[in-house]
Amino acid sequence: MSANELKEASIDVVRRLRGEGYLAYFAGGCVRDMLMGAEPADYDVATNAEPEAVSALFPRTVMVGAQFGVVVVMSGERQIEVATFRSDAGYSDGRHPDAVRFSSPEEDAQRRDFTINGLFFDPLKDDVIDYIGGREDLKAHIIRAIGEPRVRFEEDRLRLMRAVRFSARLGFEIEPATREAVVEMAERIHSVSAERIRDELQRMFCHKSRVRALELLDETGLLGQILPEVTAMKDVAQPPEYHPEGDVFEHSKLCLARLPDDAPFELAMAMLLHDAGKPQTFEVREGRMCYYRHEIIGEKITGKICRRLKMSRAEAEKITWLVKRHMIFKDSRKMRKSTLKKLFASEHYHDLAELGRADALASTGDLSDYEYCRLRFEELSKEELRPEPLINGHDLIDMGLEPGPVFSVILGRAYDEQLEGSITDRKKALEYAGRLAAEMGALPPEGAK
Repeated sequence: MSANELKEASIDVVRRLRGEGYLAYFAGGCVRDMLMGAEPADYDVATNAEPEAVSALFPRTVMVGAQFGVVVVMSGERQIEVATFRSDAGYSDGRHPDAVRFSSPEEDAQRRDFTINGLFFDPLKDDVIDYIGGREDLKAHIIRAIGEPRVRFEEDRLRLMRAVRFSARLGFEIEPATREAVVEMAERIHSVSAERIRDELQRMFCHKSRVRALELLDETGLLGQILPEVTAMKDVAQPPEYHPEGDVFEHSKLCLARLPDDAPFELAMAMLLHDAGKPQTFEVREGRMCYYRHEIIGEKITGKICRRLKMSRAEAEKITWLVKRHMIFKDSRKMRKSTLKKLFASEHYHDLAELGRADALASTGDLSDYEYCRLRFEELSKEELRPEPLINGHDLIDMGLEPGPVFSVILGRAYDEQLEGSITDRKKALEYAGRLAAEMGALPPEGAK
């Protein structure tokens, strides 16, 4: 379904509700985006029809939050969320209302987070309904909490991060009282689940405004609460001849700025954390600043962060893999051909190359190592990067070897020689494996083939 088709389907939902005598408007972020001239990703509808009435009007619905007045209307494969106007009473868990009362559009607007997200739009009359001054704040480029900021943030403390995200993404200023409340309440972000914090970070760092989001997280104190390992990079000096940009924190910000706008979350997180090991490894040796094995320490720190934020195994493995190998390009000219091929064959290599490019641009600007690898990569076909192994475990069993750890050693070294080009056919691979097995004591010398 195209964006225009989704809009028309959403208008049809409003039209159907209105035809039955109910109030119905577009609500929230879609109204904000429309007024800013952007294409909404989805459309939410607010109505005075209660969930059972909404469900009865449409052939395909899902009760995703009937206790909060929310029903999803299915239109093809897309979902249109329809919520009953409501007012909320108490948020003892800092996320969900303790009680919900269905109410009027005026009261519904008052319980939302920011004025720019509290607008309604009548698509049948092409009319904006504004009870909270949201249009003025849109024009003034201001993020302002509706009502008392501390009350809004106490209701759902993830709103502390949402204020930062909207400010960074839209290029708006956070209104002083709202910003003051974010700073004052920053430590309360710990009551929000790790999964919700992770998802909010993902929305921030998958957008081209990621650097501004990082700066705002830092300025409001949220960064120190969520990612203290990043604030620890501040004031960690670097050699000016290699890092004229300044300390490790400044370098990391510049690295993020050099990433493509559409960089995936894992790459952005790896870029942010690639030097997380420097604070712990900093020392001065013979008058020179050193960070010995900082990539190894950084990998461990990154792993802990990934676990803390409840990232998936695939996300964590990719991010830590990138952090551990971010220094690899400087050694690329000394690598054996097989080592380079295995690096190029990794499913994460393209993101590693982007990380290496951004890292270089954010320091000396020297892209020679990156360019060397780029040219070498382009010289190799897919078949050359990932050729089928010439021998396998069955061949070793046929030689008389017992299955065990020695298999991976022999097969790995044989495959390395294949990648090097020194073994080009199956016969030579078998001969090499036999000699290696004999040298390792896994096969008597006379049994070598």
